[in-house]
Formats: sequence, structure tokens, C-alpha cells
Amino acid sequence: MDIFVLEDDNAIGIGITYSLENEGYSVTLARTVKEAYEIIGEKAFSLYILDLTLPDGSGYDVCKKIKEQGDLPVIFLTAFDDEVNVVMGFELGADDYISKPFRVKELLVRIKSVLRRYSKDSADGIIKIKNLTVNTNEAKVYKNGEEIILTAMEYRLLLILLNNRGIVLSRNQLLENIWDIEGDFVEDNTLTVYIKRLRDKIEEDPAKPVFIKTVRGMGYVIEND
Repeated sequence: MDIFVLEDDNAIGIGITYSLENEGYSVTLARTVKEAYEIIGEKAFSLYILDLTLPDGSGYDVCKKIKEQGDLPVIFLTAFDDEVNVVMGFELGADDYISKPFRVKELLVRIKSVLRRYSKDSADGIIKIKNLTVNTNEAKVYKNGEEIILTAMEYRLLLILLNNRGIVLSRNQLLENIWDIEGDFVEDNTLTVYIKRLRDKIEEDPAKPVFIKTVRGMGYVIEND
């Protein structure tokens, strides 16, 4: 499986390449936006890992170019751990976002999660788990074959959890990835309310959830089938 990495820091780029190749991936490394354009213009990759700040431009621009070629998976790498960059990245279609410094194991888990999502769900846009069906092409959710109506925030929260099945997401990780339709970031107490409302709609017994499970002291998870 071919992975494209755009990273101008030589040590980080070599480290990522070495780690991914040890996991059996084939890696192509670029260090500038210009070099990235030349490479991605000639070949499509299974996944793209993009640094944001490059000597001759931004990883955002490279992401736009990639998304013009199709719905291809993108993970952003950046030293900027602030909310504005998180929002902008996801608005451009990024699938995940990881801030430097990071642990290689964490990056590998996120790569596998994104690749699993695309391999299972992107072909027809349908995600099925137990009695729940999500049509991502139409942004509709069905429970036992009947459509249930979710708010934009509830739907966004459900997708984040589904796209990271089997991975426990902390409250901070969820808060970093969701925001309301006016661009205001969700507070911790409000996240609890959204989790409860979502459970009320998708669970048979919200008091005993089988979809969104709480991992005490760690966060929330939707387990793999």
C-alpha cells in the first residue's frame, strides 16, 4: 500500500518513512509543495500525510489538489495545535489531524483507522453496524430500517466515532473535532449533552448503550463489529 508523505523536517520525514516501511507500507517522501505537486500529479496514493507549513507554501493547498482528484484519504501533520487549523483542515476534507510532537504508534493507529474506513465504507457510502445504517452520501441514519433524524452536530459526532471504530477517543479529542454550525467550539459540558441526545436516538436502551460505550477515565468508543 502506497503512502505519500509531505514533510520538510528531514528528521521527521525520515522517521515517518522508516516507521511506515517497517509496517509494510511503501512510502514516497516530498519536502516542498512544488515537489508534492509533481509527484501527486503523476500517481495516486492510498493515503496522504501532509505537513501544514512548508518552505514554499501550505499543506492546505496540496490537500485541495488531492481532493480535486477524488475522495482520497488525508491526514494533516502540524506543529500548530490550535482550533483554527483543526477547523480549516476538516473543512478541506481531511480525515484526521495529528499534532507534533506525536508518538509513532499513535500515527500508525490513525493511519489504520482511516484506511479501514475507506476500504469498508467509501465504495457505496454505507456504514452498517448492528441495526444501525448510515448513508454518508445522503447524510441519513437508519435504525431498524427506519430513518432517525439527527442534528448536524449529532451526525458529526456519530461519524467521528464510527470512523474511529475500536479506538477510544478522549473528550478532548472529540472536542477538537466538532464545532457547531456557527463555528463556535463545543464546551465539555455541552459534549455530554450531545452524547446523551445521540444515545437517546440510536440506542435501544440509552442507559445500557451498545453503540457508544463509555470507557471510564478515558473517553468513548464504538467497538468494531
